[in-house]
Amino acid sequence: GFPAFLSSHKTLFIVLWISAFGSVFLWQRDIVGAGFSVFGKAGPGRSMSGSRPFEFNITDFGGVGDGVTDDTAAFERAISAISKLGKRGGGQLNVPPGKWLTAPFNLTSHMTLFLAEDAEILGIQDEKRWPLMPPLPSYGYGREHRGPRYGSLIHGQNLEDVVITGHNGSINGQGQSWWTKYRQKLLNHTRGPLVQIMWSNDIVISNITLRDSPFWTFHPYDCKNVTVRNVTILAPVFGAPNTDGIDPDSCEDVVIEDCYISVGDDAIAIKSGWDQYGIVYGRPSRNILIRNLIVRSMVSAGVSIGSEMSGGVSNVTVENVTVWSSRRAVRIKTAVGRGGYVRHITYQNLTFDDAQVGIVIKTDYNEHPDMDFDKNAFPILENISFTGIHGQGVRVPVRIHGSEEIPVRNVTFRDMNVGITYKKKHIFQCAFVQGRVIGTIFPAPCENLDIYDEEERPVKLSTAQNVTDIDYGV
Repeated sequence: GFPAFLSSHKTLFIVLWISAFGSVFLWQRDIVGAGFSVFGKAGPGRSMSGSRPFEFNITDFGGVGDGVTDDTAAFERAISAISKLGKRGGGQLNVPPGKWLTAPFNLTSHMTLFLAEDAEILGIQDEKRWPLMPPLPSYGYGREHRGPRYGSLIHGQNLEDVVITGHNGSINGQGQSWWTKYRQKLLNHTRGPLVQIMWSNDIVISNITLRDSPFWTFHPYDCKNVTVRNVTILAPVFGAPNTDGIDPDSCEDVVIEDCYISVGDDAIAIKSGWDQYGIVYGRPSRNILIRNLIVRSMVSAGVSIGSEMSGGVSNVTVENVTVWSSRRAVRIKTAVGRGGYVRHITYQNLTFDDAQVGIVIKTDYNEHPDMDFDKNAFPILENISFTGIHGQGVRVPVRIHGSEEIPVRNVTFRDMNVGITYKKKHIFQCAFVQGRVIGTIFPAPCENLDIYDEEERPVKLSTAQNVTDIDYGV
């Protein structure tokens, strides 16, 4: 009858609407996701599976995958075979379902590591099986201890064209034993990351899960053209020290998109070296696009820049990011002695859902590799914009803590409406900051900022840029 006809048409309309929306969404994805066109050059455009001329299975090299047998030698043999195929397009190493227990191993150029659904690479927990490496040159004598550091479970140096992907298989660092030994001060060397790629180009990590890293989870160091897409990164939100999700360090042309990250430290932390060592190494992090993420950090922040930023950080866009149930949402942290700069940083369309502090800029993060840092190396913080900042359940929406030596310059706020849980004054806190508010924002800005109307005409110019109303008790 008539109602059935109506409901079938309604169903058809909904199906058509969904398919139309989906095609527009995919079209937009194709436009914005076309490699590194955002940086004016094409990036890795290869399909992710079966794209290499040669394919191998880890079982071809003696891998067992029962979670008990040590499969390190199988990975090493497989990668050695692939390393001979670079001039012929490289090879793909397939890791089938199973638990593949291994000590750290090195990747090679023109290689795809493909993890099937229900495939899990497990890091051996005995630290004696983890090789020691020299400290990172831009960090001085060492990050947690002076001297050598542990390598990463999956490592690569001086590589090009490396892909780690799959059908959401996982790489598990089994970091619990590392975290316990770190807390008990039983380790004599800096812990190693889960995946670390150094001095390399054209790196893609996609469609996998990274979990329970001993230290930072994915650490690209002095790399160009890095893409992280559709990756889930997990660690306990408490009791998993320094398990940052993704730490681009002295990297350029980086895209991080469509990821879910919930870890025991910063979900993302952009770095470029530490104090005088980073200044001498002199490699900035720049051209970094972070978008379409859901992140969580109960200990630190959703997206951080610094505090090790001595080589400089510039041209960073953070957009369409939701930070939920976190201590801080987005943070820039630095200190006297860092030198370098943080400039041309754009935050847009951010959602804060239950965050203690929304936006933080901190200039007294006084952790140093040693006491030989230059007391006159003042970082420059300038040209930072926040547009489309929304959310609920935020205690302190903004805390910009510049200082006399390190003022924060040219900060812009526009279209901000954050629901707050704290009714006291001084919840938009400032010190030594110069900048502007365009249009009306909530909560009301600190008196340090100039006020402009929606047409960007001046309404009230500030005479109080150096006034301090920072209240860490809030």
